[in-house]
Amino acid sequence: MELVKNLKISKIIKYAFIALIGSIILAISSKIKIPFYPVPMTMQTLIVLAIGVLFGWKLGVATISLYLFEGIIGLPVFAGTPEKGMGLVYFTGPTMGYLLGFIPAVFFSGFLKVYFKYSLIVRFILNFALYAFSVSFIYTFGLIWLLNFVPIEKLWALGALPFLPAEILKISILAVFTTIFNKDTLSWRSLR
Repeated sequence: MELVKNLKISKIIKYAFIALIGSIILAISSKIKIPFYPVPMTMQTLIVLAIGVLFGWKLGVATISLYLFEGIIGLPVFAGTPEKGMGLVYFTGPTMGYLLGFIPAVFFSGFLKVYFKYSLIVRFILNFALYAFSVSFIYTFGLIWLLNFVPIEKLWALGALPFLPAEILKISILAVFTTIFNKDTLSWRSLR
């Protein structure tokens, strides 16, 4: 019985460590700004989707929740922190919807899977569609919340349109990667 308890505790510690590493990588990705026209892009959405692919939906959701919790309590993990405020004040600002959209995005990128039995082109198209579907939650939540700050006439132009070219690029990168490699072999579980 003691052995079972120790195994469960070590499993919990391993999951917590993986979630912490994932949240740190996500925080770093939010600070990396790549010049892109018309709006600089961060690598956050790519990392959110990759966390879902690599960690699976359960650990992925836990990782994103940890990341959001870190930001809410005042750690400078979000893209605009500390320059534009920190903690709950920053979290409830214009980007809150996008940040909350990370949760369903990581869920769907981790839960849904394209099987290796399809041809390379079909797998790429299916993976691209899966990741576009997952990212759509980030933008849906983000645009709904952004309505509190931006008039509806300018919503699409300010809240989504400038970011779409960068999103297509990031989704394509991940889709190529996961098309070439089986999602099961990419998972952290395969390293046991």
